[in-house]
Amino acid sequence: MEKDKEILVKVENLKKYFPVRGGFFQKTVGYVKAVDNISFNIKKGETLGLVGESGCGKSTTGRTILRLWNKTSGKVYFKDKDIYKLNKQELRKLRLKMQLIFQDPYSSLNPRLTVNEIVGESLKDHKICSKAEIHDRVIETIKTCGLAPYHIKRYPHEFSGGQRQRIGIARALILNPDFIVADEPVSALDVSIQSQIINLLQELQDKMGFSYLFISHDLSVVKHISHKVGVMYLGSMVEMAPKDELYKNPVHPYTKALLSAVPIPDPTIRRDRIILKGDLPSPSNPPSGCKFHTRCPYVTKKCKEQIPKYREIDKDHFVACHLV
Repeated sequence: MEKDKEILVKVENLKKYFPVRGGFFQKTVGYVKAVDNISFNIKKGETLGLVGESGCGKSTTGRTILRLWNKTSGKVYFKDKDIYKLNKQELRKLRLKMQLIFQDPYSSLNPRLTVNEIVGESLKDHKICSKAEIHDRVIETIKTCGLAPYHIKRYPHEFSGGQRQRIGIARALILNPDFIVADEPVSALDVSIQSQIINLLQELQDKMGFSYLFISHDLSVVKHISHKVGVMYLGSMVEMAPKDELYKNPVHPYTKALLSAVPIPDPTIRRDRIILKGDLPSPSNPPSGCKFHTRCPYVTKKCKEQIPKYREIDKDHFVACHLV
């Protein structure tokens, strides 16, 4: 990656809490801390892979950055503009440059619309071009995503899972965005199809130069597509580093445990599995101190009492751990 590339997306101390209501009057009795004070940057043409267990706040992070859900606090900048200070008209213009690829290729496509209508819908809504031009743009875009021109007259139920995800990618791509949040785009697909979609996403990025926030729970998938990798646990970022650095030199005990579970295709190589004890705590009632201390094999008294600072321990390598 080039050092002088400009920062496209900047996230500062982002929090997203969901209220928990209870009692006869449904008063707020607590909060689910889905995203709890995280910060990171994504440069132009770069992919940040966001990994962690289900329920750790990855998808909430992506949707809060896109302002599909309102933040609780913190700041999100896109090209130096604070997106939470934009009015409706300015935000509508920004939507052209920030897109989302959904996790489920089955439920994310309207079964009553043809491919032509699904992919071209955003062009029509934003009144970017005429009907004839929309038709041409749709054909051009779906061909780029590996589908044939005759597919535009078909409905979603006539396609396989991999083909449906290509339609979803085409829908995000047709507006020529600068930033795409890919929310577990291959988790619902067969392993044989996953590699095709990952390769397609990489080819599109090389060709068009946009940035990804690639959300996944699979570290082996993230390794292929990401430039940087961030590891989340219970709404907090516990470690972030360039891809090669994180896989060669993981520092946080949670990152080490995740990497120990990644299968190696060579049967001669043995890896010691790190088995985490206990269950994932509730995000509505996280543990005191370090959130990971209830499952950490190296826990100390300090871990139970003090929240570790998220700090840089090496160039572009950040970690939140008292043991470092």
